[in-house]
Amino acid sequence: MNNDTALLMEYLPFLLPLIILQLGLAIFSAIHVVRHPHYRFGNQIMWLLIVLLIQFIGPLIYFVFGRGDDNSRAN
Repeated sequence: MNNDTALLMEYLPFLLPLIILQLGLAIFSAIHVVRHPHYRFGNQIMWLLIVLLIQFIGPLIYFVFGRGDDNSRAN
């Protein structure tokens, strides 16, 4: 058990920035999904699930493939 704690303390300086980055990216992406109703395909619930459940890759997938055009006309 003592070895596990020592190992965690050894890797903590590397893990902490990744955890903060993941949380920030997930929160930013979720807010963007909720505030912007235009998507290239899919719906809001699908993109929220992708962003929140697929860590690191989900928000990137949303911004590359799912985010719709903000300047689209409402004709």
